[in-house]
Amino acid sequence: MKPAFFVKEAFRSISRNAIPSFAAMASVLVTVLVLGVFIPVVQATTGAANEVRGRVLVDVYLKKDAKKSDVDRVQAMLQHVDHVGKVEYVSKAQAYAQEKKRNPEAYELLGTNPLPDTFRVTPDKPDNVQKLRDALAPSAASGGRQPVDSAIDQVKNRKDETTKILTATRVVKLAMGGLAILLVIASILLISNTIRLSLFSRRREVEVMKLVGATDSFIRWPFVIEGVVLGGLGGVLAVMLLGVGKIAFIDPLASDFALIAAPETIGFAFLAILLLVASIGVSAAGSSLSLRKFLRV
Repeated sequence: MKPAFFVKEAFRSISRNAIPSFAAMASVLVTVLVLGVFIPVVQATTGAANEVRGRVLVDVYLKKDAKKSDVDRVQAMLQHVDHVGKVEYVSKAQAYAQEKKRNPEAYELLGTNPLPDTFRVTPDKPDNVQKLRDALAPSAASGGRQPVDSAIDQVKNRKDETTKILTATRVVKLAMGGLAILLVIASILLISNTIRLSLFSRRREVEVMKLVGATDSFIRWPFVIEGVVLGGLGGVLAVMLLGVGKIAFIDPLASDFALIAAPETIGFAFLAILLLVASIGVSAAGSSLSLRKFLRV
């Protein structure tokens, strides 16, 4: 049998069963719209969480009498410590200027600079911040911490702030990941059930075809093609609506909201292709799987 016959039968079935077909297409349309909005939101939220996690630091304070040779030695040592990502040196003069700019009245009363030379060390991964602190200032037998270099006075990791950042961003990531999984499962079930209802309205037709000797593949192919057509139409309409929404609402607001303009967000062209492939694939699979029940006559 020629493929054109199956395509013709698929379109004939769509026209004869307009209401179930429209319901299936509308289901795909709504699902793809939700996915098209949700995927960039998840990416933007995750990107923002990762940016916040990147602010986790370990502060290495040098002693007030540290010399230039001490600074150079500590800086060279930091390059070879495990879990070190980025090292930023802030001299006592720079630190004094920054603090004086924030609170000029308080620092005008100080006769001398009380701030030490500092290294702000960013770990290679935010979750390794405690390991990095332990590497720079391991626990001593007395119960305190002993820095690995004599020029280092203290090593601090801003414990309260670090704990809040890691906990909050971890919750955001887990929540977004869980919602994404639930939405994908719900989308597949919704499309499959809608197509199942469409097939149920034609169960007598399937039974008659089986009774006159039609093979399972002969019966299945028009429905699979029908699912592809309906999924494609629903996906195209959804992408068009998403494109209108992007041009009319998202693009004008991108310059004012950092979350919307997040560079980690998927490109619209790739998102459109992904949504179209998903809508067609899920609809075709749903048609084929849902039809199995009605082939058991």
